[in-house]
Amino acid sequence: MTTSHSLLLGQLRQAVGAANVLTQGDLSAYEQDWRKRETGKSLAVVRPANTLEVAAIVKACVAAGVSIVPQGGNTGMVVGSTPDATGTQIVLSLLRMNSVRALDGGNLTVTVDAGCVLQNLQEVCEKAGFLFPLSLAAEGSCTIGGNLGTNAGGTQVVRYGNTRELCLGLEVVTAQGEIWDGLSGLRKDNTGYDLRHLMIGSEGTLGIITGATMKLYPLPVAQLTAMAAVPSLDAAVQLLGLAHQHLSAGLTGFEVMGKFALRLVTKHFPQQRVPFQDSDAPYCVVLENSDQESEAHARERFERLLEVAMAAGCVLDAVVAESITQARALWHIRESIPLAQAQEGLNIKHDISISVSRIPEFVRLTDAQLEQAYPGVRLVNYGHLGDGNLHYNVQAPAGADAEAFLRDDEKGVNTIVYDMVDQFKGSISAEHGVGSLKRDKLEHHKSPVALGMMRAIKQALDPQNTMNPGRVLRA
Repeated sequence: MTTSHSLLLGQLRQAVGAANVLTQGDLSAYEQDWRKRETGKSLAVVRPANTLEVAAIVKACVAAGVSIVPQGGNTGMVVGSTPDATGTQIVLSLLRMNSVRALDGGNLTVTVDAGCVLQNLQEVCEKAGFLFPLSLAAEGSCTIGGNLGTNAGGTQVVRYGNTRELCLGLEVVTAQGEIWDGLSGLRKDNTGYDLRHLMIGSEGTLGIITGATMKLYPLPVAQLTAMAAVPSLDAAVQLLGLAHQHLSAGLTGFEVMGKFALRLVTKHFPQQRVPFQDSDAPYCVVLENSDQESEAHARERFERLLEVAMAAGCVLDAVVAESITQARALWHIRESIPLAQAQEGLNIKHDISISVSRIPEFVRLTDAQLEQAYPGVRLVNYGHLGDGNLHYNVQAPAGADAEAFLRDDEKGVNTIVYDMVDQFKGSISAEHGVGSLKRDKLEHHKSPVALGMMRAIKQALDPQNTMNPGRVLRA
């Protein structure tokens, strides 16, 4: 350790307390990414308790020429919040900053620390009679700051939008250690560049989000969930169109799951009862309807939709949850797919977006190319069909060495998938972000003009490259 590093650690201990500057022991929870693809080594893990402490940390690191890796729940999928292997970076963990600062029912907003766990925020809002609609599989661990940093999506984007659409204001510590207080609950503010939107989705490369003001909604009077077996992806898209017609704004979730993805859930979590396992249907859909009038009204509209869909041939069979417990069980099946896939072995993940109407054609053509290039490959296709976001994942052939498949064939598989995404004018990252895992791919799938603008923004706001270097853009 250099003398300058020792001096820096002393300053950090003075700023946040010695107990909150971690340099010894098992730090894998901070230094290894969630998918266990990479493990780094930090100079220290620093855990501030408030925004002033974050600002002090940044100023000390800037003076010492040490870079910072901001981290929330460390549940990211693209290696965007773990340190590199040099042992010279500070991991700035925001988990101690976990308070709900204020809930304004009249303005339908809640102001919260960046380190607040998503599920905790959902529960606080529900107890107060409000809905915070962001919902994703990692909600028991992920934080609002991380959700904003990656512009997370989840299962209710079709109705409420990504995290970006739910945010009205931010508090940010800049790359110079200054504090920008933009925690406005205003829905209209046209006073210059929208700095809030610039920070959202920047993955900690432009500044550190320390607080946010988020939108709330009234709790729905009724919420109904169903799972439907469909004969094809084209039929699923047809069902989505019918759902928009019959449910309008009441359609809050629309998820598609391929048969192999569901079989993995049955295989690795046999305690879960997965409907239609004996069916030949290649896909199933989970859809949710929320209503502000009455449960009877919601059920009538929901059942009418399924009747019309069955008559049109786009639904083969369906089950409607009769209780909250049954509804949660259906959603739990969908949320268990990533865990089941992990149990099956290492895999190649894709988080892509395509225009909804073109998804069936994309899947047909890409499936065929992958099966020709890698005979026996298993495709785990599922995701947020309602907003055009697929988790189009690739599992090694049965019996093959999954680690070797990932090592030897990931580049070739990615080339096929991402080239097809370009052909369909889609995006190689829909909700997971870029991190370091997709950074080099971005160079080939983003226009030179767009990349030039992004680099100019990075240089202007973080000229010393202090904030999460090597993520999103090459250092």
